[in-house]
Amino acid sequence: MRVLVTGGAGYIGSTAVHELVAAGDEVLVFDNLYQGHRDVVHPDATFVNGDLADKALVKATIDMFRPEAIMHFASHTLVGESMEKPFLYLGENVQNGINLLQSAAEAGVKQFIFSSTANLFGSIQEMPIKADAPIHPGSPYGESKYIIERMLHWMDEIYGMRYAALRYFNACGAVSPDHGEDHNPETHLIPLVLQVALGQRDHFTIYGDDYETPDGTCVRDFVHILDLAQAHILALRDLDNGSRTYNLGNSHGFSVREVVEAAREVTGHPIPTIAGPRRPGDPAVLVADSQKIRDELGWKPAYPELKQILESAWAWHQKNPAGYTVAGNSASLLVK
Repeated sequence: MRVLVTGGAGYIGSTAVHELVAAGDEVLVFDNLYQGHRDVVHPDATFVNGDLADKALVKATIDMFRPEAIMHFASHTLVGESMEKPFLYLGENVQNGINLLQSAAEAGVKQFIFSSTANLFGSIQEMPIKADAPIHPGSPYGESKYIIERMLHWMDEIYGMRYAALRYFNACGAVSPDHGEDHNPETHLIPLVLQVALGQRDHFTIYGDDYETPDGTCVRDFVHILDLAQAHILALRDLDNGSRTYNLGNSHGFSVREVVEAAREVTGHPIPTIAGPRRPGDPAVLVADSQKIRDELGWKPAYPELKQILESAWAWHQKNPAGYTVAGNSASLLVK
């Protein structure tokens, strides 16, 4: 199958690309490298350095590659940033999605996998969160994802474009010591904690220790990056049976303090912490009910334990304390 992957040089997208190539699919990665890394693009994937804001380039790329399916990962993804710069999310994320969907519909693409988010459930009280739970986006980031989910509904109704919206909870862990998580700036919990263990930070700041949770810190559902990638593959192969949405998590929550304690055990470092204020847009608890995808597609996380996730991440960070630094080696394609 020919699959176009936006954001295929990013943390989650690049992992899905590797799994697609391993499965024998022909893959084109479309990424502007704003947050992605050229180094991590699979050498057997075609790479286009492009921005979804460039509608003409998006259309030319789709017309040239003629994908049978699209996986859409590229977007701004920071909840906190979206509370400070809402139009970056309600504007660019949405408009870039329109550019991609319009070109895909015009080219007759019939299968679409969308990287959505647990931030659709910003104020929900019932845990774990089922896929059909009421939507109350917790931030402009979550709202931008929900707008695109609604667009996909209409793409299906009007053009017969089958889609799967995969709502991630906390993606984490590393594929291998050579393929892991590297953001700039780094804002994600596990990399920040491990940077303390590496001696790159003096302490880790816990944002909010007065939530209504057992230890006062936020509770999150952590799902390994390889388990997420496998969910994408399973969803893609089943799209002929209709569109659907899934929540993706391990269905078990860990508090921020529990993550820090597990990291201390894995690294052998004391990892000092300090308390900071709550961050706008952060719900107290987010835990997925992923029973729907387990029942329908047989998805089962292979890395359900927090210690497994931290060990894989620690192996990556120890080997690559400065992140990705080596030039990539996949072929670049100039599209006009």
